[in-house]
Amino acid sequence: MSGKRLSPSDAMFLYGESRETMFHVAGMLPFTPAPGTAPDHLRDLMEEIREAAVHSPWNLRLKSPDFLRNPLQSWVEEPEIDREYHVRRSALPRPGDERELGILVSRLHGYQVDFHRPPWEAHLIEGLEGGRFALYVKVHHALVDGFSAMRILSNALSSDPADKTHPLFFSVPPRARPPREEKPKEKDREKGEPEGVLFPELLAAVRAQYGGAKSVAKALMNVVRSKRAGDHELVSPLEAPRCILNAKISKSRRFATQKLATTRLKAVAKTVGGTLNDVILALSAGSLRKYLIEMNALPSAPLVAMLPVAVRTKDDEGGGNAVGAILASLATDVADPAKRIQTIVASTTHAKQQLQGMSKAAILSYSALLTAPSMVQMIPSTAGHVRPTFNVVISNVPGPDEARYFRGARLEAAYPMSIPVHGQALNITCNSYAGSVCFGFTGCRDTVPHLQRLAVYCGDAMDELEEALR
Repeated sequence: MSGKRLSPSDAMFLYGESRETMFHVAGMLPFTPAPGTAPDHLRDLMEEIREAAVHSPWNLRLKSPDFLRNPLQSWVEEPEIDREYHVRRSALPRPGDERELGILVSRLHGYQVDFHRPPWEAHLIEGLEGGRFALYVKVHHALVDGFSAMRILSNALSSDPADKTHPLFFSVPPRARPPREEKPKEKDREKGEPEGVLFPELLAAVRAQYGGAKSVAKALMNVVRSKRAGDHELVSPLEAPRCILNAKISKSRRFATQKLATTRLKAVAKTVGGTLNDVILALSAGSLRKYLIEMNALPSAPLVAMLPVAVRTKDDEGGGNAVGAILASLATDVADPAKRIQTIVASTTHAKQQLQGMSKAAILSYSALLTAPSMVQMIPSTAGHVRPTFNVVISNVPGPDEARYFRGARLEAAYPMSIPVHGQALNITCNSYAGSVCFGFTGCRDTVPHLQRLAVYCGDAMDELEEALR
């Protein structure tokens, strides 16, 4: 990846970087040490870190850190990594509780990464009740996306609780990809065949571009027809109502978590004929509805969510960004939880049908056109004054199904922290891990007050949904 130029989607995050809008993502990972673990084991770990190897992508920095908006920006390898800068040790007053941990990581999440270094940090946090500790890892979105982060997490932790030598996440070398099979045309060209043999490949590429453009145009026309017909089967840009969530933000952050058993969500999904993601949307909708009613700020029209869609292949190890998007109704205007989730399932089903048969490039192009109006609401002077393209970003990143360990310490949960921006003061991201769905609510401290209530109401929404369907 050294010397590789940033893709347009990677560069987008750098172009929008500001004092208030910081495009880094993070994870908060609480661990329970194995019985008999020494009280000062994190001190010993810090000694090890000083000599640890640092592999890609953790050794990459921007070539021109003082010119973030440089269109020719690229990644280069940093030969000298200051490990004690990137990995730090913190402590809560013993015994630290979940609220104090949330306050600390909220503060850590509220300042920018240093672009003169590889753009990531890790904080070992001790002092939690019962001898527990946590790891907070922050990395800029231009370096890895959520899909890549979960792949890296899975590789950096062990499935064996007896494994006491597993390297730290930044010391795990990237997996070697199998050698690419040489195409017959390449062999022919080496033998002196004329360059004209590449014409069929060029023609195929032109056809693919033409086909992609046709599929994007068709999908956009479907959105327009749905809007004109007033059936709302497909959510169109600027259909979202004005809401207090879509205002200008400050640099302060607040973070809250919720953890629910995957079996409960899957049972609901089976009952309504939907997916796990549909249930996540329904729980988010239920918590947002209750929260906004308390704030006397619930719009009469349903809130609209933007859902990132991974467009990677299964063998893609990640790095950079390859994310599409769809828009879906959250049906927050519907009081009955059972009817609300049925409306959500119908909305997401129609939105996903739009992407069927599209190439990866076409999905990315369609997603860019669908969400393009949101760029206006991200301008500080217009945030909160223009109608939003969508009200909230809600995403779900699948993680490992089995428990993971680090030096014998069991990972309890994997809570994601994401990106509030001007016009999008709240982000809801979920990670599935070892039989649980871990919700991370990340918001602007000033624009979304009492953010922790959303996490509590998410649990309430689960109970209400199960009761309504029972």
